[in-house]
Amino acid sequence: KNHFRESGGVENQTVQDLESYAVYKSEDTTKTVPGISSARDKISLSSKQGEKITRTHHKAVDIDHDLTRGEKLLGSLGGIFSRTWKPKKTRSITGPVITREGESRKRRVNNLETREKLGLNHLPKPDSRTNEPLPESADAYQKIEMEKAKQDDGLADLSDLLGELKNMAIDMGTEID
Repeated sequence: KNHFRESGGVENQTVQDLESYAVYKSEDTTKTVPGISSARDKISLSSKQGEKITRTHHKAVDIDHDLTRGEKLLGSLGGIFSRTWKPKKTRSITGPVITREGESRKRRVNNLETREKLGLNHLPKPDSRTNEPLPESADAYQKIEMEKAKQDDGLADLSDLLGELKNMAIDMGTEID
């Protein structure tokens, strides 16, 4: 950019210089778009961790239930031991809200209606045009079009990511309710 100012502005540049600059800028823009995929990966990882936490909670509840049953059995065998067994009184384990099957179906219907209102219904993803190799003799316009296609693919991924985020937010909202 400064090179153009020093040499008399954009008007005084050759078409080849301007084309080279346009290709450079489009490639530069394309390089910034993949940062989106790292954000998507982090969100996906967070979602998976949340699911693991929920599964861990369910296992902890099951273990607590089994422990309580075992303590009751030991209490009933108290005469065998020198001292009677007294189960330890603890509060119940709390964690993620577990909904009943009927409620989750109702929630899914409401979720679909909400998604439709927000325009989140998934449309089929068009085939990517970025897999086609450019010929060696490609001119600047073709290179820029290829970069635009790459950017479109990256932005489509961003759109999908935002859709996933909206779905997660809707699910979180229904869980809170």
